[in-house]
Amino acid sequence: MATSFDKIIFSDIGGVLLTNGWGHESRQAAAAKFGFDYTEMNTLHEFIFNVYEIGKISLDEYLNTTLFYRTRNFTKQAFIEFMLLQSAELPTLQWMIQFKKKHANRFRFISINNEGKELNDYRIRQFKLHECFDAFISSCEVGMRKPDPGIFQLAMGIAQVSPEQCIYFDDRQILVDAAAKTGMACYRHTQLESTKAILEALL
Repeated sequence: MATSFDKIIFSDIGGVLLTNGWGHESRQAAAAKFGFDYTEMNTLHEFIFNVYEIGKISLDEYLNTTLFYRTRNFTKQAFIEFMLLQSAELPTLQWMIQFKKKHANRFRFISINNEGKELNDYRIRQFKLHECFDAFISSCEVGMRKPDPGIFQLAMGIAQVSPEQCIYFDDRQILVDAAAKTGMACYRHTQLESTKAILEALL
């Protein structure tokens, strides 16, 4: 395969550009705020969350399974608003947006992320992620989630590139290793400066 761009840069979103959308810290904070049993909720979360992330159920169905299977002293809408507020921008995002704008003729940026649809849509819109990415390979839209090798193959197929043309960033080493099996150059994101150095070395 050939491309007119120097590289296709694939990246995770949570842990690289934004905080995680609904990680265990957020669930623990929710339990403290709303006064429910975290262990009980988390057991149900582990049971059903993967199904939510591949788009098989809605956020409403996820919450009905994990929390609202019985009467609560808080509303579902209040809980959803809390969930959305857990997302925050990391320093990498604005730098990446500026790097992309400056070198738009040389690189294409595509996300590969595990995210449930409602959270994914909110984060893309709220943080203007279209300014950073040319396309989104989101688990909720493609019915696969990392570390399924199929999601990485799909991303390269959509971009019409071979592995040697690709770079991938993720904050979790297990997912870096999974992506590396495709032949892409893969790096663990730990901080802005190290990721910045890798991308600037391409120039």
